[in-house]
Amino acid sequence: MKQDAFRVVQDFEGAIAEYTGALHVVTTNSCTAALLLAFGWYVKNGGTKIAMPSRTYPSVPMSAYHAGLDVELIDFKWSGVYSMPPSNIIDCAKRFTNGMYEKGSVQCTSFHAAKLLKIGQGGAILHDDAEADTWYRRMRFDGRTEGLQTTEDTFPEAGYHCYMSPDAAARGLWLMQSYPVHMPDQPMCEYPDMSRWSWTR
Repeated sequence: MKQDAFRVVQDFEGAIAEYTGALHVVTTNSCTAALLLAFGWYVKNGGTKIAMPSRTYPSVPMSAYHAGLDVELIDFKWSGVYSMPPSNIIDCAKRFTNGMYEKGSVQCTSFHAAKLLKIGQGGAILHDDAEADTWYRRMRFDGRTEGLQTTEDTFPEAGYHCYMSPDAAARGLWLMQSYPVHMPDQPMCEYPDMSRWSWTR
């Protein structure tokens, strides 16, 4: 009998949803990829600009730039998480704790070895939008519809290759068996001031 190796990814997403309180969870191969998809959906729905701290991990403003956004970098200190107005996207790379989801938000978290749930690599989008959920899942999987062979599928939009692998999901599911109910946020690191650089399209 043919086994579905990707079932463990769905199980891991379900465990994250139950733990965080999010209605929908879409895993990716990194938090950067999660942010890129979140920014992409924001742009698809009319977003044109976004603000974020100038001192953050470099891939955050880079992902916003690649998504087509005008990025405003503001010098302020933060801990654990920060919002990015006027969007509802929140960078939660340094937070992973019980009940963390905020209704109406799009939270992107990280499972890097240096973060709280130390899978080694990976990220997730926590959200509550059914339409966005379908789009995120297609975009993370080369523009494909999960469960269909490529010869049976249609490709209305160019996707990305950033799905979470089953082995990473299995490790995450295993780690969550003994993961604490409450985990404190990680503090802000000594990040470079990204306002020193600018990019042109």
